[in-house]
Amino acid sequence: MPLIESFHDVRFPTGIAFRSSGGPERKTEIVALGSGREKRNQRWADSRRRYDAGYGVRSLADIHAVIAFFEERRGRLFGFRWRDRTDDASSAPGTEPTPFDQPIGTGDGATAAFQLVKRYGGDFAAYDRVIAKPVAGSVMLAVASVAVEPAHVAIDPATGQVTFAAGHVPPVGAQVTAGFRFDVPVRFDTDTLTINLAAFEAGEIPSIPLVEIRP
Repeated sequence: MPLIESFHDVRFPTGIAFRSSGGPERKTEIVALGSGREKRNQRWADSRRRYDAGYGVRSLADIHAVIAFFEERRGRLFGFRWRDRTDDASSAPGTEPTPFDQPIGTGDGATAAFQLVKRYGGDFAAYDRVIAKPVAGSVMLAVASVAVEPAHVAIDPATGQVTFAAGHVPPVGAQVTAGFRFDVPVRFDTDTLTINLAAFEAGEIPSIPLVEIRP
């Protein structure tokens, strides 16, 4: 069977992912001046997450699960979903998402489609992160602080775009907000798994690097 898709809509084994490490990465160019001062330039407009799932492997069963997942993804070839337990919802840690969590746009009476985003910060230079892989069934919308009926909006779990049905397009000046859970689209950042079976009835994979796929 031909392999034509670059992304598999499946999540990396959650139990292993829970014991992983990683977080956001940015790329900043710093030039030291002769005066001792420096100039800083932002090379990437968006951050990129990196993770290492190797810390989560604790048994032979875990090793077999990772090998099977790795082989089906053909190493670095196909992307997949990853749950980042430190940052997987529109709401504050320890709270459930609500339709009022994140601003995603303002109505103009004509625009029906809006992109899910999550905002970080706000006092100086807020950053809006595009959310491309919402968890199916988790997205809730509100327009002008009024919750939207699920039947009045279509949600694309592959892109994070929400589209209001005809007759329910947000009116001029109405703030559109959303609440959701989400996964991070990633791929393996290696074509090799190095497995250590030194321990009896156990084993480890010291490093399983993953890198976010930018939308």
